[in-house]
Order: sequence, then structure tokens, then C-alpha cells
Amino acid sequence: MSDLDPEEFRRLGYAVVDWIAQYRAGLADLPVRPDVEPGWVREQLSATLLSPGLPEEPRPLTALLDEVDRVVVPASTHWQHPGFFGYFPANASLHSLLGDMLSGGLGAQGMLWTTSPAATEVEQVLLDGLAAALGLGPAFAFTGGGGGSIQDSASSAALVALLAALNRSSPEWQERGVDGTERVYVTAETHSSLAKAVRVAGLGARALRIVEPSPRSLAMSPTALADALRADADAGLRPVLVCATVGTTGTGAVDPVREIARAAAEHGAWVHVDGAWAGVAALCPEHRHLLDGVELVDSFCTDAHKWLLTAFDASLLWVRDAAVLPAALSITPEYLRNAATQSGAVVDYRDWQVPLGRRFRALKLWAVVHGHGLSGLREHIRSHVALADELAGLVRADPGFTLAAEPSLSLVCLRVVTGAGPEADDNATRTVLERVNASGTAFLTHIVVDGRYAIRVAIGSVTTESSHVRALWKRLRTEAAGCLAKSSDDRVDPATSG
Repeated sequence: MSDLDPEEFRRLGYAVVDWIAQYRAGLADLPVRPDVEPGWVREQLSATLLSPGLPEEPRPLTALLDEVDRVVVPASTHWQHPGFFGYFPANASLHSLLGDMLSGGLGAQGMLWTTSPAATEVEQVLLDGLAAALGLGPAFAFTGGGGGSIQDSASSAALVALLAALNRSSPEWQERGVDGTERVYVTAETHSSLAKAVRVAGLGARALRIVEPSPRSLAMSPTALADALRADADAGLRPVLVCATVGTTGTGAVDPVREIARAAAEHGAWVHVDGAWAGVAALCPEHRHLLDGVELVDSFCTDAHKWLLTAFDASLLWVRDAAVLPAALSITPEYLRNAATQSGAVVDYRDWQVPLGRRFRALKLWAVVHGHGLSGLREHIRSHVALADELAGLVRADPGFTLAAEPSLSLVCLRVVTGAGPEADDNATRTVLERVNASGTAFLTHIVVDGRYAIRVAIGSVTTESSHVRALWKRLRTEAAGCLAKSSDDRVDPATSG
């Protein structure tokens, strides 16, 4: 069997690019969420792909694209749709797709410097430049003794940070493992990836401490943290890691990084900042305050694949000491030994992550920075913040709705007001969300704030504009009016109605 020759690849490649361009051009006309039952895709493909078995002979690319149109597109949630307001965005700009194609074309495996010097050093240069652009401080750059790497997700970044924290906390950790005295500090709003990291690292649920928020806030209370750290230390337990969040998933709450770092420093606990969604906003000087105190922490993570136009997966993790991750994670069998590594003059990114192998992810990030420039990235972020401000203003002006929490950057949480009490409000809010999603015009998710059901509107898709936010607001009002009308009808006494 031979691979495609370059000319045949060129012809087929044009067909794939044309398909992508046509798909993106028609996205707004598709329902955001598919209307299929579980098992539908398997049933459709079994009739072709598996009949009478996997194909023995080659098939033309046109047949594959036809199947993608027939089966994949109708069964996909379209994350790049301008009406996608659920979860957080998963920006996959066309610039980043071009970079991803370059990465796949090179086919490099960048586990060591020697296996791909370009994959390593392009990533180093990009991460140093972004550290400066975000205002992280010189200590987080390779030139300042720290450095950054591109992980697959913020979940992996949290696990890597925890493993480094465990190694720093106990010299015996690598040999003996955990001993049950380790403690990790989060809030109820912290992303579940921290709880998963605690589980994967073998600490058990008892190691996770939930720190109370500040009064009238969903952000971590530095006083409550200091009390928890002191109580655990007095009881002979070991504070290992504190996670501060900049932009929680539920409401976009921002933990006070500086005060948290100061409280943790008294006990030698590692401080990790999870800014997966909101951290990139610090590219804009007016949002730099979100990272106040970041120069005091040990690690910082933000996702380029959420709000920075880069196709999944690309999570950016920086550490203030470049030696901490290799110290915790490096295992070097004979087949990985080489002169460059032994010289100590290079970075081997396999020591900065859990897997051995790694893709040349930096190319798609490079394509984004090159194609948009920092000014374009700032404009992208600012436009979504402005749209959230617009939506929040509409909510404030309408007595049929209320904000469930103060807006945070491009995230708005709201609920319906029925005038019939909290339970009726919650039921109406839930119904409105379900009806909007069922319409196919937009996709929303929910959150519970102070025990009350609320709708999350996360603005961030690449093509979302004011017209799409206005269309969503019109749909929300229409569905809320329908709920109120039905509720009024249900309250009419059939015995006395005309």
C-alpha cells in the first residue's frame, strides 16, 4: 500500500478545505443542537460503514464527505455556531485550523527537544511572549527561570500542578506515595477537575477542603482559607495546594489571588491559579486586575482553546520555577537518553506533562497570534464583554427577568421573575431554557446560584454579534411570556371560568 502522492493529496485537500469553508458559511442556518436519539449515529453508520463489515477496499473521499453531511453534521452540537451560548466557548478560528494542518503535515512527535527542536522552541518563544502579554511577570518566562507549556486541558494542568506540589511538599513522595495527611483547598465553585486531580493522585476525597466564600460573594474568603490552613497544620496535616480561580464556571467569580497567595505562603502550600476561561482577558489592560497577585503564585493556567481563537486542545500552563515539573515527573529509561538532554541545555516537554508523547500544538497558536495579532485578540475579547454588557442592560430593564449574579466579563446569569415566588421563578426559568434549546436557535446551560435555578449565557463564539444576542433576548422574552400565560391559565378555577 502506498500513501497519497503529493498531487493527489493536494486535490483531496482542496476538497476538504472547501467542505470546511462551506460548513462554516452555513452554520447560522443550522440548529445549534441536534435532534437525534441515542444510537441514531450508530444505526446510520452500521448500514454503510459496517455492512457487511468494515470496507475491504478503498473508497473515494467524496463518499466520506457525503457520510459526514448525512450523519455527522445532523448529529453534532455546533460549537462554532453564533447562537452557541452554553458552557464556555470552544473557539476554533479558521486561522487555528490552518496551523493545525501545518502541525499534522509535519507529523512531529515533540516529546524531547531532540525529537523536534522546532516543536519545543517555538512553544517556548510563544509562551514567553504570552506570559509578558498577560502581565504574569518575568519569573514565569524561561528567560526568568520559569516557563510555560501547552497542555491538552486545564484538567491536565491541575493534575500536573498537584503532582509538583506533592513532590515539593514531601521528599519521600516519589518513593512512598501519599500518606493521608495531604490537604488541597478549593471552594464550592472551583472546577471539578481539581477534585478529579485529587482522586487521580490517590489522595482521596478526605484530602479536599472546601473553603467558605466571603460574605455576599462566591469568591474564596482569604480569612476562611487562613483559618482552614492553620487548623489543619495544628492537627498535623499538610497543606499541599490551594487553587484560586479566576472566572469560575458557574458565575465567573474571581478569587482574590494576592490574599490567597499570602495566606498559603505561611504554610508553604503551592498556589495554582485556574484561569481556564477568564485568564486570557488579562491581555486587555483594563482586565489585568483579575490577575492581581499572580506574581506570588506557583502556577497559572488559561485555555487558548476557550476564548483565544485556538482549536481544541491548547491549555497554557506556566510555572514560576522551571525545575519543579521535571523534578516531579521525569522518568528516563535508556531509550530516551540523548546528548542534548544530558547536557541540561534544553527543555524536554515530556517532563512537563503526564503523557510521554505530544503534538506540535504551538503551530496552531502561532497561526492565531500571527493572523490576528495581540490587537485582534484584544478586540475579540472586548467585543464579547461589550455584548454581555448589552444583554445585562436588557435584563436589568425588564421586570420579567433578573440577574442571578453580577455579570463577569462575557458571562451573564439570569432568571425569570414570575411574581409568584422562588419556586415558580425556578420552574419558569427551567422551562424557558428548555424551550430555547428545543427551538434550535440557541443553546444555553444552567447553574444553581444560592439554591436557585438560573440560566447561563456564555458569549464567546467567533461569529457571535449583537444581532445574535438580541435574537436570543427576544426568544427568552417570548418563551417567558408563554410560561407566564400558561401559569395564569392554570390558576383559573374551571368551576368559575366562563
